[in-house]
Amino acid sequence: MRNVVVENAADAVKGLRDGHVVMVGGFGGAGLPRSFVRAVAELGVRGLTLISNNAGTEGDDLSLWFRSRIVSKIVCSYPRSAKDFTAQYRAGEVELELVPQGTLVERIRAGGAGLGGFLSPVGVGTVFEQGKQKIEVDGRTYLLEMPLKADFALVKGKVADTLGNVTYNMTARNHCAVMTTAADTVAVEVDRVVEAGELDPEAVVTPCIFVNRVFARTSS
Repeated sequence: MRNVVVENAADAVKGLRDGHVVMVGGFGGAGLPRSFVRAVAELGVRGLTLISNNAGTEGDDLSLWFRSRIVSKIVCSYPRSAKDFTAQYRAGEVELELVPQGTLVERIRAGGAGLGGFLSPVGVGTVFEQGKQKIEVDGRTYLLEMPLKADFALVKGKVADTLGNVTYNMTARNHCAVMTTAADTVAVEVDRVVEAGELDPEAVVTPCIFVNRVFARTSS
């Protein structure tokens, strides 16, 4: 029977290389896979494109990646409060693609669903429309927003079974569930792992078909 459980965080991010696009779940600290963040920082990779809601604050969050200088571009909706990112951005050392939060989630969903993009009225008449195709529908102007996909998605769940079915802890679910649909390799950090069949099927948010690796952290 398929078993996707790995013994450590390093195994969960194995294969991540220079130049990869990486989605990281979390809204601030809620739903952030801290073990994976540390594991990637220790890999010594460079030139990553990071897709995340935010750019960290300080401590052992995504600030680790900026202190390690492994990110060349970030696609996010809330880079504020991120001291390490801000310093590098002002120095011209990292590129920022700022995306409204709802648009960011929908672009990831479009990538996971295999769509070629979607039309959004958000950003019309602002700096967000720069470089984007405008399309008029029934007299209203929309921006064509392109899908987002990644080589890796690193997310945080609550409980998973050995097959890779995943549940989440309330709002810690945030961007995590949709990210699992839009990456070639999906690794999920959870609080605990149970045997196949122990999870209530109605409670499963991310089915095992989207998950490649599961790691049960032993500490925060």
